[in-house]
Amino acid sequence: MINAIIFDFGDIFINLDKPATISGLQKLGMKEWNNELDQLNLSFEVGAISPEDFVGGFQKQLPNANKEDILKAWNAVLADFPFYRLEFLQELSKKYRLFLLSNTDSIHINTFETKSGVSFYKDFYACFEKVYFSFDIGMRKPDPKIYQFVLEQNNLVAENTLFVDDKTENTDSAATLGIKVWNLQVGKEDVVDLFSKGLL
Repeated sequence: MINAIIFDFGDIFINLDKPATISGLQKLGMKEWNNELDQLNLSFEVGAISPEDFVGGFQKQLPNANKEDILKAWNAVLADFPFYRLEFLQELSKKYRLFLLSNTDSIHINTFETKSGVSFYKDFYACFEKVYFSFDIGMRKPDPKIYQFVLEQNNLVAENTLFVDDKTENTDSAATLGIKVWNLQVGKEDVVDLFSKGLL
């Protein structure tokens, strides 16, 4: 019997436009997304480096780009957050214990909050018992430790918990702990299809 649901954020509630960030960075002179940028992103997502160091890392590879251009390209990934998903979540929160667990960074979260406005993001966060961002807790999915952490912090039973994420490696990792999972197929499914999936 599922009594708790852990949700990912990007492409579950807020739509993402990943190609927009890549093309934005390419316009600034990036040849390809390389290992160094990957490491930079991973460090930033677990809060190991500051926003200044993160942008500075990009400037090393894109010497002609200024900070504003880099931030604009980095934030281009954040698309719209359809209101019907918030309404669905608000209804769901009356029946289940809800948690948010996202691999993200402080720049993206600040941008989401600024773009969506105080009343919207407060209503969104209010649906959850706890909101976990990777940069706040120093861990990121698919590390099994992050799921263990959320389970233990909130006295959740893995078998009674559902985890919803669009990345297979994340749902696979959670499933090894006995957590029920829904690997949502972006573009083919929507989080509001939850009940029709027969997962609850």
